[in-house]
Amino acid sequence: MNGIFAIVFLISAAALLFVNPDGFLSSLLKGGEKAATLSLSLLAVYCVWLGFFKVMEKSGLAEKLARLLFPAAKKLFRSQNKDAVYFASCNLTANFLGLPGAPTPLGIKAAEKFCAAREHYAADMLFVLNATSLQLLPTTVIALRLAYGSSNSVDIFLPTLLATLFSTLLGGILVFLTRKRTK
Repeated sequence: MNGIFAIVFLISAAALLFVNPDGFLSSLLKGGEKAATLSLSLLAVYCVWLGFFKVMEKSGLAEKLARLLFPAAKKLFRSQNKDAVYFASCNLTANFLGLPGAPTPLGIKAAEKFCAAREHYAADMLFVLNATSLQLLPTTVIALRLAYGSSNSVDIFLPTLLATLFSTLLGGILVFLTRKRTK
């Protein structure tokens, strides 16, 4: 992938140098400035939400939410592996709350435990639920909209909730329908 990006950049730079040699350096610097500004904005949002999730973990609220989801998650993943289902529940909770970066390590732990127990249906379901990512608060998109000066950056709340709800339901149903039936 890095090779592809390097080729695209070199072709674009060559074209810009050919078409507008005076604007090449200024365009390069403006792009770098925008990238740095956006990165700092996203870093601030990530720090706030990861800190929030850490407070939830320390206070026990994350575990309580995961325990609340545990019975449904156990049925959803069709697994008796308590550790894997717990990590999957925490992962889904963090995704639902839109906490960027927090769900990834939890999802990896859950997937490793599902795969180690040869529970492929559970691992497949976890993968699909992470890919569709039902979100109550799309914090990254809201932060991007704020960074680019949106007049109402939160107006995507309902459309995002509906779209992710639909994609999550459809993905879950498809995993259920395509599972391997063993007797």
